[in-house]
Amino acid sequence: MSPNFSILFSLSFTKNFLIRPIETAGSDLECGGLQPDFTNQEAKCGCLARVVTVSPGPLIRVGGQTVSIRCDVTEYGGPSEQDFEWTMTKEANGKKMNIISSFDARFSDPSLSKRVASGDISVARLKDNEVELKIAEVKSTDAGFYWCQTPSTDSVISGNYEAKVQLTVILNTLKVSPLTPPPVVPEGSDLTLSCNVTRELSHPTYLSVTWSVKRGATSEEILTFGPQGDVVTGAKYTRRYADGGIRLVPGKNGFFELVISKVTTSDEGTYECNGTEWTYESGGKWIKIVESTKEMGTVAVTPTGQSLSVKAWSSSPSSTPLLLSPGEKLTLVCSVSADNLPALALEVTWLADGRELVTMELSGVVISNTSSGGAQGKRGEATLERVYTCRIRAFIEKGGRSSGGGGRWHMAAEKTSSPVTVKVAQIKPSFTVTLEAVLNPKMTAEPTELACRVTNITHLPLGGRLGVTWEHTTLPGIGGGPQTSHPIGSLDGYGNLLPGSTYSDRLKSGVISLTRVQPDTFKLRFLRTQEIDMGQYVCTVSAWSVNSQGGIMNTSEYQSSQLAVRWDTKRPTLNVVAKRVREASVGGATFEMSCTVASENLGEAGYSVLIQLQDSLQGTVRTIMTLSPDNVLQHGEATDPSRRDSLVLTKSGPAEFQFRLAGVQLSDRGFYWCDITAWTKQQPGQAWTRATSAESNKVRIDFQENGPSYSVAIRSDTNIVNPWETAKMECSLTVQGSSPKTGTQTDDLAYEVRWFFTRLRGGETTTLVASVDRFGVVTKDTRNSSSDISIERKDTHTYMLNIHGTQDSDSGEYHCVATPWYLSASTGAWTQAKELPSSRVFLTVRFAVWDSLKLPLLYGVAASIGVGLFSLVLGLVCAQCCCRNTTHTPRSRNKLMDLEMD
Repeated sequence: MSPNFSILFSLSFTKNFLIRPIETAGSDLECGGLQPDFTNQEAKCGCLARVVTVSPGPLIRVGGQTVSIRCDVTEYGGPSEQDFEWTMTKEANGKKMNIISSFDARFSDPSLSKRVASGDISVARLKDNEVELKIAEVKSTDAGFYWCQTPSTDSVISGNYEAKVQLTVILNTLKVSPLTPPPVVPEGSDLTLSCNVTRELSHPTYLSVTWSVKRGATSEEILTFGPQGDVVTGAKYTRRYADGGIRLVPGKNGFFELVISKVTTSDEGTYECNGTEWTYESGGKWIKIVESTKEMGTVAVTPTGQSLSVKAWSSSPSSTPLLLSPGEKLTLVCSVSADNLPALALEVTWLADGRELVTMELSGVVISNTSSGGAQGKRGEATLERVYTCRIRAFIEKGGRSSGGGGRWHMAAEKTSSPVTVKVAQIKPSFTVTLEAVLNPKMTAEPTELACRVTNITHLPLGGRLGVTWEHTTLPGIGGGPQTSHPIGSLDGYGNLLPGSTYSDRLKSGVISLTRVQPDTFKLRFLRTQEIDMGQYVCTVSAWSVNSQGGIMNTSEYQSSQLAVRWDTKRPTLNVVAKRVREASVGGATFEMSCTVASENLGEAGYSVLIQLQDSLQGTVRTIMTLSPDNVLQHGEATDPSRRDSLVLTKSGPAEFQFRLAGVQLSDRGFYWCDITAWTKQQPGQAWTRATSAESNKVRIDFQENGPSYSVAIRSDTNIVNPWETAKMECSLTVQGSSPKTGTQTDDLAYEVRWFFTRLRGGETTTLVASVDRFGVVTKDTRNSSSDISIERKDTHTYMLNIHGTQDSDSGEYHCVATPWYLSASTGAWTQAKELPSSRVFLTVRFAVWDSLKLPLLYGVAASIGVGLFSLVLGLVCAQCCCRNTTHTPRSRNKLMDLEMD
């Protein structure tokens, strides 16, 4: 026999780390003889002291289950990613055996190598400073003390570098033994689910029990008890448990019962019982160490409707159907039987001809529906017949007994008895009905008025009233369908208007009216008669009498003879003529067209207009604009959103419309016409009804785009300038053409202007001096002269070339070349015209004689003076150095003189 189930609470603490004290001397804090480094953010208040921690223990686990032990290190130095080694001892101070390392694959003890290689023992890194040791299937031999060590990366040894936790492995002694519930239970009864959960208590472990129900592949928890002795319910069962609809009954020796009160068909399914063994670890954490789930059995709930039976009969002995005379008492009995009748609360309702007559609610309160006292009399019979039935609605209280009678009710079944027919003999009123036309239309849209008169009235009881029903039968071929009969509407005994489905909208809007002008006269009036209103009309007058409960009932009906309403129909026609108001002969011009409508057999009408377009007579028809009868303007799919402001469609007269298209383009060429539809209204405020439609003749837009023409000219105020003066040359352009935009809007025209230069008059080789593009960007050519160039735009068509600080090298022939760019009115795109060269202008820069000679003269004088001075100095130096004292030797007087050489 398993030991008794008990709920135990224990709290244990284990010191998993050791902080080694650091010696201090005086007020200075030393770290292994070194002063702390206050530049480290983590050591501002002292030195680092490594802390290694493991999962709080002792850990109690069941053999064969997965075990996870976490280890982390903090307050360390060195790299952020730390390495870990796991060892174990059987005893607290026993010999350590290497298990696994995060960095050394050969660290494991040979006895554990196979388990490490197979993945049964593994280490997983969770963070740089945290790892997790996993044992997939723990064994009893794995019990012991587990050490987590971190190799030092600190500059100073401080703190603890290992931590241990004890692992206890116990046998799996958990047993779950459920009792099989009844396979079938009636709806509204209680269902008891019994389950026994035990284990052998060798260590402080705790148990919990959970009931769940499985429907198909989905399992849903109902209630869990434990491990702390608390109760947790599933999301869908919380309110039911609070109401007492679900109760937990703990027993002895691990025996528990879950009672589900007032079961319904939604409680069907396969029930399961789950037992779980828990351990409570330091830090207030509950750990599930093993669990077992057993199937209890499948439970089916018998619906109340299968056994619910309802019967109704009359207590008065009579034939079937029951025939009574006016004033007799009628007693009806309703009998109810069911297998689970004690668990049901009943709502009983008596119905007369399908309408509720009287109801007894769940609380026993009786409610009478007096408005249902009237019943329709059957035409052609001298009796008033009613059919009575008894309807039973069975409810089951979803709340339990602890809810104080305020639980919620669930309707389990509804059944109705066989009918009981009751006939009451009665004298039927008699009268004559005639139908005549007060106003007969001669054409469509004229008013129509019919009068239904009642004469020779007999046997109408005191307080009796008359009602009327109007019917209309169409003529063959009218409305495009077969000849059919439709109820227009009726006035019942209370005077209520009951419109027919076909004429409901027209009756509600007042286009058709049903009235009682006198107690014996009824009228049907059409304000505007339509073709579909032609046909045969008939009125049926009904007599209504007051019954014993104060209501009224239909006792008899008489019908008038048929009355034909018809006239010669003339179809409305339209004739639409389109004519050109303004011709668009060039791109950018304005096209205007008017459409005039002439109608026959139409009367007052509104018109909707569609402006249609075809590129060619065989092209696709596109809609440009539409105008509704209420003057609501809309653009069609053929309209470019950027050009909507150029389109105008207006109503210029009662039957005339004008369409205007400004700034026509080549893409606008084609055929234009008006598609006009006539609409009529029964009365102001009502919806429009389509009468007929017609199209106008087509008006064509056809033109050729030639584009504008341009000319260019160049001039200068003076052709001769002095050096260092500014020379100005103006390049003027003129434009002529058919595009109105080009001449009036500067945003639609731009120029690209280039200036050229040649030294020779009439020379063919020219050099680009400067240019300005159509966006206003100026580009200048590289110059060797000291003069500078700028381009000035004086207006849209005038550009000025300025040469600042002219030199003789600037003398030569100048001309400009212009390239016009214009925005095409037909295509809407920028178009480049051909280049336009101007005539040539020769610029002369005067030559200054003194300015050209003063520098050479100055240079020559200075050089001459310098050479003369240098010659004088050199002569004096040579004279001083070469002068010597010599004795004069007289010449011999011999004839033969000595040959001497000077």
